[in-house]
Amino acid sequence: MQRRTKIVATIGPASDDPKVLDKMIAAGLDVVRLNFSHGTAEDHTRRADMIRSLARARGKTVGVLADLQGPKIRIGKFETGSITLERGDRFILDANCALGNQQRVGLDYKALPRDVHRGDTLLLDDGRITMWVEEVRGDEIVCSVVQGGVLSNNKGINRLGGGLSAPALTDKDLEDIRTAAAFKTDYLAVSFPRSGADIERARSLLREAGGRGQIIAKIERAEAVAALDEIIDAADAIMVARGDLGVEVGDAAVPGLQKKMIRLARQKNKLAIIATQMMESMIENPIPTRAEVSDVANAVLDGTDAVMLSAETAAGKYPVETIAAMDRICAEAEKEVDISFMSQYKLKKQFDRADEAIAMSAMFTASHIKVKAICALTQSGSTALWMSRMHSEVPIYALTPEVETRRKLTLFRGVYPVNFKTTTKDREQLLVEAEDELRRRGAVRDGDLIIITFGEAIGKSGGTNTMRIVRVGDHRQA
Repeated sequence: MQRRTKIVATIGPASDDPKVLDKMIAAGLDVVRLNFSHGTAEDHTRRADMIRSLARARGKTVGVLADLQGPKIRIGKFETGSITLERGDRFILDANCALGNQQRVGLDYKALPRDVHRGDTLLLDDGRITMWVEEVRGDEIVCSVVQGGVLSNNKGINRLGGGLSAPALTDKDLEDIRTAAAFKTDYLAVSFPRSGADIERARSLLREAGGRGQIIAKIERAEAVAALDEIIDAADAIMVARGDLGVEVGDAAVPGLQKKMIRLARQKNKLAIIATQMMESMIENPIPTRAEVSDVANAVLDGTDAVMLSAETAAGKYPVETIAAMDRICAEAEKEVDISFMSQYKLKKQFDRADEAIAMSAMFTASHIKVKAICALTQSGSTALWMSRMHSEVPIYALTPEVETRRKLTLFRGVYPVNFKTTTKDREQLLVEAEDELRRRGAVRDGDLIIITFGEAIGKSGGTNTMRIVRVGDHRQA
């Protein structure tokens, strides 16, 4: 069995070498994440070109995900680089402070004093330090330290329960969108969206810049949880960004929200990625902890499309080993996925499009007869997306001549993109060539049953209207 859950890995100093990247592809990398919080436009463009070149050399398709920084609300810098705070200390967050000291520190988000009030709880450095707001005096937020520790330069700030008004797209993001469009990113991740309108604006800006990539909404604000339906409707995919989300809603709430978000995304024909601290210990160690193994496996069992690595592959000591471990864990967990049922919400749904109905018919058929593979001849990838929303052990091979479609498909659970170019307009010859392509790749052999979906209008996007069950090799005996 091939692994169905996709692996997204962040590229950084630890994985910037072409030899390391090539080994990561060989280990199972499906999509690279370019983190726009670090690096220059030239860095990101070079990395996108490098990964695509290495993937082509291996005859594989690897997607590129550009992740916008968003309005990360941070403190400024300290004169000494860091300070140590004790419980009960009085500390001031000062929008006008240039260099911080033991009593105060500056803010990169100058509007923060207008967003908070007495009684608010502020969480710094991903919740490691907690402060209670005593009062707001102009541009100063006077706090009492509830939980102390070492506080260093540029650490993030969250308010417990959310509610900070920083816009989802900053001036830096607008420039980064143009960069991402220029290297034709396959996915654009929007950080800290609060509504569907934030997602639509990002899509509009990407299209205006000439980009055609899909939009991912990162769910990391409490407000995003409240507006989950409209955000998922507006996006092509969601990323459950458990770091900031856990700080704002409380860590105990995250596992339940993760399950809910994956389920809702699948119901709405959208993709889901689980991110943050999945294999955190492998930054320093060559093997994961048992808790991390369970975390990754549970995301797979929940039905996520992809699991994501951040610092583990960007800055860790074992980027290749981390991907290999995640590949192994996902493949093992997939053996336990309950595929004994068809998704009831799909069976009861009224379809508005013939191509979606054909996709669901193919999955229903595949669950009731023994087929080796599903072959979806597709231009846009929509048929493969709908198929991937159903639990199945049958691999879905999406055959398409469109390079952008193949790159998009790298994130779809259980879907394997295949470069398939043909000049024939004859339907029967097209099906023969598709069957031969799967045989050439070792996906099927003579005597196997396969399901093929295609459109009567060959090469037309959105035209899938036919499903056929074929026994491999029969055409050569006719």
